[in-house]
Amino acid sequence: MSVKLGVVMDALKSIKPKKDSTLAMMAVARRKGWQVFTMEQSDMFVTNGVAHARVKQIEIDEKSEHWYKIIEEKSLPLREMDAILMRKDPPFDMEYVYTTYFLELVEKTGTLVLNKPGSIRDCNEKLFALQFPECCPANLVSRDESTLRAFHESHGDVIFKPLDGMGGTAIFRIKPKDPNLSVIIETLTNNGQQQIMAQQFIPEIKEGDTRILLINGEPIPYGLARIPAKGETRGNLAAGGSGVARPLNDRDRFICDQVGPVLKEKGLYFVGIDVIGDYLTEINVTCPTCIREIDAAYGLDIAGDYINFIETLL
Repeated sequence: MSVKLGVVMDALKSIKPKKDSTLAMMAVARRKGWQVFTMEQSDMFVTNGVAHARVKQIEIDEKSEHWYKIIEEKSLPLREMDAILMRKDPPFDMEYVYTTYFLELVEKTGTLVLNKPGSIRDCNEKLFALQFPECCPANLVSRDESTLRAFHESHGDVIFKPLDGMGGTAIFRIKPKDPNLSVIIETLTNNGQQQIMAQQFIPEIKEGDTRILLINGEPIPYGLARIPAKGETRGNLAAGGSGVARPLNDRDRFICDQVGPVLKEKGLYFVGIDVIGDYLTEINVTCPTCIREIDAAYGLDIAGDYINFIETLL
């Protein structure tokens, strides 16, 4: 099958080849003979209601230090693509929102966009998880200091975090009688101007914050437990955590059974959920990672599975 695959992503020079999940997907596509075109958000524009982009068609050599070669650069209507992957990392700011609007214009022309841009926009990675209360720890979303203080007083040991972060940034653990409570609330809420999330602290974080990947609502049977570094609360690899792959357990599968059908219904085709102990903490719909680590541990080809799934849709 001759396929033109567009990929909205971060700058090519910023990619870490040995770890990057987007590169894994693009490499599989090239091995299938697909043409791969990359673009950044700044390359996209709309004229007379038609979404365009300045794209780079690339060749890929994963074994080389300089893993990509630009074959051609040109501007074109994005409706010329057969499929487009939205793989731009957060932060989920207004530029991200505008990009989803651009991609909806492309979607209306018949081009397949994954994940579905309207669903990416609607499903905040922290708030979306709250649609599954039977899976979540005790939680609160508020920007009111007294309400946040009351949650902390009730639960004693809590996590405060922004609603738009990634990679473990600006996540705070607040223990009983913490003298920094006021300043943390003031800082995260911008003095009451921004909603934040509070969650009951889950002691099982010491055993890892497990990333579970789902393709079209079906989980990969292994996850990556991201174990915090000594003295850390955050398991995120970007925050210094170490990854240990493990099979899913019964509770993981229960959570996937609740979340998976909703992901499929919303066109969220490639998603990473985060599970600590028995609890779902986040649903990552923008640019989930950890393909490489799970592949290496169990001899899988998750990117290949995803590209094969896309082929069935085409």
